[in-house]
Amino acid sequence: MTDLRIADVRVTPIAFYDPPLLNNAGCHQPFALRSIIEVETEDGVIGLGESYGTKDVLAGLAALAPAMRGLAVTDLNGLWFRTAKALPDAPTRLTLRVGGAIEVAMWDALGKATNQRVVDLLGGPVRETVPFSAYLFYKFARHAGANEDDPWGEVLSPEQLVGEAQRMVDEYGFDAIKLKAGVLEPEAEIAGLEALRAAFPDAPLRIDPNGGWHVHTTLNLLPRLEGLVEYLEDPTVGIAGNAVIQAATDVPLATNMYVVEPSHLPPNMAQDAFRVILSDHHYWGGLKASRDLSEICRIWGLGLSMHSNSHMGISLAAMAHLAAATPNLTYDCDTHYPWQTDEVIEGGKLKVQGGALKLPEGPGLGVTLDRDALARLHGNFRALDYDVRDDLSEMHKHWPDWKYGRPKF
Repeated sequence: MTDLRIADVRVTPIAFYDPPLLNNAGCHQPFALRSIIEVETEDGVIGLGESYGTKDVLAGLAALAPAMRGLAVTDLNGLWFRTAKALPDAPTRLTLRVGGAIEVAMWDALGKATNQRVVDLLGGPVRETVPFSAYLFYKFARHAGANEDDPWGEVLSPEQLVGEAQRMVDEYGFDAIKLKAGVLEPEAEIAGLEALRAAFPDAPLRIDPNGGWHVHTTLNLLPRLEGLVEYLEDPTVGIAGNAVIQAATDVPLATNMYVVEPSHLPPNMAQDAFRVILSDHHYWGGLKASRDLSEICRIWGLGLSMHSNSHMGISLAAMAHLAAATPNLTYDCDTHYPWQTDEVIEGGKLKVQGGALKLPEGPGLGVTLDRDALARLHGNFRALDYDVRDDLSEMHKHWPDWKYGRPKF
């Protein structure tokens, strides 16, 4: 058996093109920031991970990486001990994201070293294909300063929204449809949902205002949402505010904003605020923590799905292996993947067909780095003049009078 001790951890920040997608915080910048993590064992096996590429996460990874040398890739307790020691003053949010990024690469290295898939290491597959939903955004036709529209064009009306959805469904075969909201006046966004229902009468629909609606606004909208959506995601701010809304409706509330670490679970259970948890292995501290979360959801009768952000194929593969090993995955997962045109893995983008992703073939996560693509995307990162995500400043380039608010409407 190969030596499973870590010899080196390498972190490469990258930047890849992102369309001008809108959300309650503003507009996506022209390039999304990510980091690619390589955990190499003493016998030369390389495990891959992917995480955020913002300044705080990169600093945390830089502090933790040298401390990982000599640790067995199976020693998850050792990982978290070293994470806490390397980041003694970091908030829980950052600690989980940094440690979790390396944890995924440790699973991948273990799978490659033992010729097993990550899904098998996580308990075995309950499905070989993982269902995803179409993820719709309002968007501008082009980034500020660009010379021409992007291939998706402008989406700011119900008619344009239906066109965006039709293209997503035609290209990827999605069944469920999610709308990122909290951008336009709520009445306009509900009109968009109703147009989607007319165009796709059998599709499960969901909407995510990103905490952008006041409690009273949401309560007034509930009669139009009941029977229209399968769940309502983060309509307002905080556990207490959403509990008021949940008490007024049978539509389950979902979250990826206010129950995103273990300490949030007890108050959520006590107040019955959210009945669907959108897990995210980047938030929760990796794959094992996310499997633990799924068991908590099973015990408490909570629905479970997965949240997404702008990501590459390493992250998507990790999501798929985790979802394939999770029996109580009750809703199709989110993914931004159709919006991304770049890729950092060999063979190009993973294929989403029939609304689902078949697990990549091969041990570990089943993906390998394209070194040329990695170098090119790292070059993009080095050329940028920003190292944090700033949707608000980007939005002001289009709508100078835009004011951020959470809640806003």
